[in-house]
Amino acid sequence: MVQKIIGRRDEMKALDSYYRSGDAEFVAIYGRRRVGKTFLVRQYFGGNIDFDLTGVMEGNRSEQMEAFHQAMVQYGYKGKKAKTWMEAFFSLRQLLEPRIEAGKRCVIFIDELPCLDTPKSGFVKALGHFWNSWANWQSEIMLMVCGSATSWMVRNIIDNHGGLHDRITHEMHLHPFTLKETEEYFQSKGYYWNRLSIVQAYMAIGGVPYYMSLFNRGESPAIGLDRLFFGEKSELKKEYKRLFSSLFKNAQPYLNIVEVLAQNGAGLTRDEIAAKLDLSNNGKLGDWLTDLEYCDFISKNKVRNKKVKENSAVYQLIDFYTIFYHTFIHKASAQPDYWSQNSGSPKVNTWYGLAFERVCKAHVAQIKDALGIPKVATESYVWRSSTMKPAAQVDLIIDRRDDFINLCEIKYSKGQYELDQEEYQNIMRRVETFKSETNTHSSVIPTLISTFGMTPGLYSDQISVSLTLEDLFR
Repeated sequence: MVQKIIGRRDEMKALDSYYRSGDAEFVAIYGRRRVGKTFLVRQYFGGNIDFDLTGVMEGNRSEQMEAFHQAMVQYGYKGKKAKTWMEAFFSLRQLLEPRIEAGKRCVIFIDELPCLDTPKSGFVKALGHFWNSWANWQSEIMLMVCGSATSWMVRNIIDNHGGLHDRITHEMHLHPFTLKETEEYFQSKGYYWNRLSIVQAYMAIGGVPYYMSLFNRGESPAIGLDRLFFGEKSELKKEYKRLFSSLFKNAQPYLNIVEVLAQNGAGLTRDEIAAKLDLSNNGKLGDWLTDLEYCDFISKNKVRNKKVKENSAVYQLIDFYTIFYHTFIHKASAQPDYWSQNSGSPKVNTWYGLAFERVCKAHVAQIKDALGIPKVATESYVWRSSTMKPAAQVDLIIDRRDDFINLCEIKYSKGQYELDQEEYQNIMRRVETFKSETNTHSSVIPTLISTFGMTPGLYSDQISVSLTLEDLFR
């Protein structure tokens, strides 16, 4: 039974455009594990896939070849099992050639593509030869390849410098759901959660559809998180190592970087990461950081400061699940009902505040829409003061092409936020220091983003731009 596809409207529009283009198409789809890549393709195309193959996780060359042969047999192939990938793709051509009809799409879907590329197998070369020698010349062919090992997909398929160089006609990076899509998902499953509850769940697992599916209808987010993370057989406690092992053949360097960034929530420069891990700041470290960016684990944030080199950047851990795991699960096994029992503790309240900042940074498009500037070109970045004591950092600056800058202060609370004199003065001090240190000629607007708005009062009235949780669900 075909299930409804939640969200993914832009992606479905793109797939429809590729399907109807009338040209041979080679589409690469990538994104972190559990984000819904396979679900999107299989549900969107339904039974209109002419060949469907899935690589074997951690399989050797023989097992991958067997998987290919069994898929061929399923689609009516009567020949012998191929011994090489060159033979395998030639047999696929033989299978499909008689079935190609003018004006009718022939869809080939190869899932978990990185798994098929075992050492010295020649898989990528054979795939390139299949496309260049035949498939590319068949206007009916639509070849879609998919993989969770995002860095492998980018380096070996999209940015390939061999036979597949510039052969990909389209790439699609599937990101986690937005808050609005998350709400749509839970509503489709009959959940009666309000928006604050949805945000609280999102802070722990992000917009990863598979993680959402593990909640039970009728339980609160707190009870669900107890069961999924803190219980004796909790599913998402075990997910962490599987997640990185599925993405990277040698996961340890990536785990090390993630761990050091988890311990430094404000982020670290590349030099600082190298120093903390006792590594050389060379191309290898750069590759690891880029790989983590591709997989939506970290963000590379430009830093605006006259005293910092122009190309300097702060790397921050942004994957909600990974941050929650490191904050509450990684080093100590808490009691099974830890989350329900500690929802108001200082540690959890601090985490809520930082997590809400990350939610806002993941929804800059929605914030721009709420500000009435959806089509104004902007750049968002981090600012660190080099003179203010104690040191201050603003995690979200929206620098606009119309010569205005929104300096965003983000506050999480379970009710209206009360802006007192001290905090108001801190905000204005940050604004003035930002102007001075960056030497900007733009108008700087202090912008407060809170869950339920501000309690009316003398100081709240001085903040002209105030957004709430509702604006993040646009």
